[in-house]
Amino acid sequence: MRKEKVAFLEHNTLVMQISGRFSMETANQKISMGRGEMLLIQKNQLAELTKTPLEDNEYQTIIISLQEDLLRKIVLEEQLEIGQKYVGPPNVLIPANDFLRAFFQSIIPYVRNPGEKITNSMGMLKVKEAVHLLLYTMPELEAFLFDFSEPYKMDLEKFMYSNFHYNVPVEKFAQLTGRSLAGFKRDFQKTFGMAPRHWLQERRLTEARHLIETKHKKPSAIYLELGFESLSHFSHSFKKKFGKAPTEWSL
Repeated sequence: MRKEKVAFLEHNTLVMQISGRFSMETANQKISMGRGEMLLIQKNQLAELTKTPLEDNEYQTIIISLQEDLLRKIVLEEQLEIGQKYVGPPNVLIPANDFLRAFFQSIIPYVRNPGEKITNSMGMLKVKEAVHLLLYTMPELEAFLFDFSEPYKMDLEKFMYSNFHYNVPVEKFAQLTGRSLAGFKRDFQKTFGMAPRHWLQERRLTEARHLIETKHKKPSAIYLELGFESLSHFSHSFKKKFGKAPTEWSL
């Protein structure tokens, strides 16, 4: 009943947990929330998401994508003064209040009746309402929501060692480090002395060997979390690099 996946979180996102438990792990944060809790997720992140039904055997969540085009419109309509770069935590638990609860209650009928399509105009109004209620609840989130700066060109080596296990395209790694794909490949070659896909394979296999040797992990328990799509692909790659299958290595 648990579902785990790697997600690229492209937009600022507001999550309300209706039932079950939602957990998110990034390179720098671990957050878990249950019924009635709310989370604001910052754009341009990689995360492992775990969704767990609890004793009532239900899992339900409402996710609202706060896309930049709409946020820019709000800034223009409200004539807000912006420009400050957000420097706080990338993911923020939002304290519950009657206004936000009532807002999500107004959306639940659409969630529970998927045949009833919410119109674009109604959807836009709802997203605007969410933004205003967030700012009413936590005014300091203005810099969070209205930070339109592009990801800065971050330390490539530090970023890759923290995020190599995520199974996402090289293009996403480039975007998250503030580089074009060509610039990413060029900087990567300078930093690591090899192409990104080759390095990712080598780094994941080295970590796998470490986990098997020192942590006594089973291959079936680690191949997904290290970014391999299948156990057979992992086993073949491991044997090709180290001369023995991972199951033989752990004996």
